[in-house]
Amino acid sequence: MRRLPVEPMERISMASINKVIIVGNLGRDPETRYTTGGDAIANIAVATSDRWKDKATGEQKEATEWHRISFFGKLAEIVGQYLKKGSQVYIEGRLRTRKYTDKDGIERFATEIIADTMQMLGGRGDTDSAPRQAAQPAAQRPQPGGGFPDDDIPFRALPSTYAI
Repeated sequence: MRRLPVEPMERISMASINKVIIVGNLGRDPETRYTTGGDAIANIAVATSDRWKDKATGEQKEATEWHRISFFGKLAEIVGQYLKKGSQVYIEGRLRTRKYTDKDGIERFATEIIADTMQMLGGRGDTDSAPRQAAQPAAQRPQPGGGFPDDDIPFRALPSTYAI
């Protein structure tokens, strides 16, 4: 058997990884808003559950964890149109913790997932046949196609996986 040389630990450089994968269900409808520049931002809360059997009692236990997930750009628009409370989703992204000051002047921290990829799970019966109407932005959202109505554009089915 051939032996490979072993590098001392101080000379090995490890790349950092910030990767999160979530499969769960939306706890509420997406909240979609638009920046003054017209870019979409959507936020959802996704529940994941762990189940186990208590060794002492034999009783089934369950713990639910809630995850705040943020989407940006085209992916945010898709989330706002096609997801709803109860939708099952697969999401890949990265963790981000931000600091903010609450209304009482107390500094707080919030950890959220910034989504890079989203896939709608479940059968087609889990969502409406037509997309939900996204909430209107506070700032005026630019009209696609130069302000012409979309009535003459034939419907094209969207793939179930979206990535930015």
